[in-house]
Parts: sequence; structure tokens; C-alpha cells
Amino acid sequence: MSKTLASANPYRVIFVLVPDFSMIAFTSAIEALRLANRVSGTEAFTWACYSPDGKPVAASNGVPVTPQGAFTDLKDASLVVVCGGVDIQKADLGPLIARLRKLSTQGVALGALCTGPYVLARAGLLNGYRCTIHWENFDSFREEFPALDVTQELFEIDRNRYTCAGGTAAIDMMLRLIATRCDTRVAALVTDELIHHRMREPNERQRMELRSRLGVAHPKLLAVVAEMEKRLEHPASCSQLAKIVSLSPRQLERLFQKYLDTTPTRHYLTIRLQRARQLLLQTSIPILSVGIACGFVSASHFSKCYSEHFKRTPSEERKGKRLAPMKDILEVA
Repeated sequence: MSKTLASANPYRVIFVLVPDFSMIAFTSAIEALRLANRVSGTEAFTWACYSPDGKPVAASNGVPVTPQGAFTDLKDASLVVVCGGVDIQKADLGPLIARLRKLSTQGVALGALCTGPYVLARAGLLNGYRCTIHWENFDSFREEFPALDVTQELFEIDRNRYTCAGGTAAIDMMLRLIATRCDTRVAALVTDELIHHRMREPNERQRMELRSRLGVAHPKLLAVVAEMEKRLEHPASCSQLAKIVSLSPRQLERLFQKYLDTTPTRHYLTIRLQRARQLLLQTSIPILSVGIACGFVSASHFSKCYSEHFKRTPSEERKGKRLAPMKDILEVA
């Protein structure tokens, strides 16, 4: 046990649960703290949960969690962690933002999981700090808060601000906290208990490598898809993409058909539409601007392509009407 841990009071972590929060990010964080106490044989950490009104709040998977109180009751915290999730932009964040601002003036450390950094950003509490957010929300977050120093790291710890991409990255951020508050031996034991294999560094990639996502290893096909993902606002032609990897357009067509059972044009369109869907759901950017940002030359062309792919128009998507089939929503570009 470290001298710091032996001489200090338990480090109290408060989790604030925004409706539809990510259960995996929350449980990953809280279980790491529980195991730190177990393997160290001390009460190194304590924790509690709070919701908007003190009543049970459901995670995005529908499972409710019973809190200890409401946001307005928050006090006696070493670190307050906002647990975000689905559609956080639509949540009533006023009372929480007010409370976080007050806690900040009192020197309380602030953190956020998954989409939780959105709340800290809205409160102005990430100004001058490095931060990160889930990869799916990165573009819209940067669009809404262009002045922030936002990265695509697994997690960021900048002085007394703790942000992470969510999912199991919450484990890695908490392991770093455990190593600081206790020692690296305790953090290593917690890593083993979680069958996490190793403590990941913050600069490791959030997403799977492209070859794993696509399930193919052909270097020229991977190079072309990577180029597609870079060029969304100004899409390259099939001929331009083929030239990059020293193939003819016909050879490129055969490559996509063999490995992905589609055409380069169709695959490219899917990537652009997936990006458009993220912007529609996560920002208030005008629909036409979303279409232009994703390479569509007109509103009518954007609406036609979007409707054919997702079975609803861009405006219906933004209003939350008519769920598209799950296979269409989850189709990976």
C-alpha cells in the first residue's frame, strides 16, 4: 500500500447518471474501484450515484439504477463523473450544469464517460483542458465546440479533468486513477481481476483497425477504404481511388465485389450516409449543411439516397420517426 493511500481519507467518486447512460462505461468504472478496495484490503475508494431527481434512472439498455439522491444533493466528492450515453444532447442538463459549475469552484475534480464530455463542455468546464469523447460523437462534438482541445484518445487526464471514450476505456482511465491513488501493483492486480490483460495507454486507438472492421486484409482494398473515410465532403471518383493504389477502375470493382460483395460506389455511399446520420442525430446543423458536409450536391439528392438506405428521410431521422431496420442502421461502412 502506498504512503498516500495509507494516510489519506477514502477517495470519493460520485457518478451522475444522465438518462440513457452507457451501462458498460458506468459498470467498468465502478467495478475497477470496487476491486481496488478488494485487492488492496483497504477502503481506498467510496462511491455513490445520483440522478436528475433522485429516482431510479434507466441506462440505454433499459436497466434501471437506484441512486442515492438528486443532482442538487451532490456534495463531499473528490471526483464527480458524468455518465453519458444515447441522445445526451436532448437531455435536460440545466440543473446538472449548475451543480457542476459550483463544484468546480470548490476545487472538485470533474470527469465524464462516453458522451458525458458533452455536459462538461456545455458547462464551459473543459475550456483550456484536453478532452476526449466516443469516436462516434467526435465529429459532431468538434463541430459544436470548435475551441476545445478534443482528441481521439482512449482517455484524457488533464490536471483535474478526467474524460474517456466510454465502453471498456473507462477501466483504463480508472486504472490510471488507482495507480496514482494507490500504486501500480494494485492497478495491476485489478487489471488481472477484470481479465483485462493489460493497462492500455491513453493514446491507443478507440476503434478496431480497418482490417478487423471489414474482415479483410487486402492492402489495396484497405487503402482505398481508408481514403474514402478521409474524403467525405469532396468524394473522389472511382478512377481517382483506383489510381491511388495503381489499379484500373475495373480491377477495383472486382476487388470490392470479391471481398465485400458490393461496389466501390455503393460502399462509399454507405460511409457518407453513416456520417450524415451521426450528424443528424448528434447536432443541430441544418439538414442541407449535413448533406453538403457528406458530399451530396443537393438537398433532393441527399434525401433520396438517405431514404433509400435508412427507409426514412433526413427530417424524419432528426425527429425520431420510424425506426429503420436494425440491419440498415448497423451496416458498417
